[in-house]
Amino acid sequence: MDKIIAACGNDCSACPRYIALPYEKTDEDLRHTAELWLKIGYRDRIVSNEEISCIGCRPENWCRYRVVKCCGDRGIRNCSECSEYPCDNMKECFAVTKSFGPKCKEVCTDEEYAQLKKAFFEKEENLQAERGKNDL
Repeated sequence: MDKIIAACGNDCSACPRYIALPYEKTDEDLRHTAELWLKIGYRDRIVSNEEISCIGCRPENWCRYRVVKCCGDRGIRNCSECSEYPCDNMKECFAVTKSFGPKCKEVCTDEEYAQLKKAFFEKEENLQAERGKNDL
């Protein structure tokens, strides 16, 4: 299936939290993701399936880097469409995301790591690819 690029460049179609059709997850899938988030250090406890699940970027969703709000304010889908890309905020977002890589490699199975890499660790590449499409 095609990638679904979030405001920050995450690939929602690969994300273990993304539950929008046709990417539905079972309760077991979501519980595994909540456990994985604790193991990685993304959360300080195992959260509910409701809390771990996501249907994509929405203004009401919490976003550590306020990327969803920024894109909404600018009337753009994601940061690739911004004339200020990559701004300092996104550079920090990329750096913090990459900082989780070693921990993920340490505690994840190869399959889990591959999924997280595709979903999160390739956000900068995803935005660059989107930017290339916009330049056409």
